[in-house]
Amino acid sequence: MRLLLADAILIIHFLFVLFVVCGLALTWLGAWRGWRWIRSLSFRVAHLAAIVFVACESLLGIVCPLTEWEDALRNTTGSATQGKSFIARWVHYLMFFSAPEWVFTALYVAFALAVAATCWFIPPRRKHQK
Repeated sequence: MRLLLADAILIIHFLFVLFVVCGLALTWLGAWRGWRWIRSLSFRVAHLAAIVFVACESLLGIVCPLTEWEDALRNTTGSATQGKSFIARWVHYLMFFSAPEWVFTALYVAFALAVAATCWFIPPRRKHQK
């Protein structure tokens, strides 16, 4: 049961990462293609808040709570593949990289600035605005 819950947390974490990364790409693509939904105020605020949260965690030296929770459920003290399903191994491979912490912090902050700049260049609109 613990490994199933750990896998579920990992999938939620992966979906969060996809939302952050793909959200920016889709915003720019949507602006170019004229997609109205990319100007949704709730989408854009949630997107900006998500990456600002990640950047602030990193700046403060806080480990992501989802990562800590998953690791605790898996009791990961052994090999990288210990206690992981096939899907979990692949998701981990896609999400986690080995680099100094300052590299990730710089990337998160730069990405947050890119999302904030996108809000300036492609401003969100309330529903009544056209």
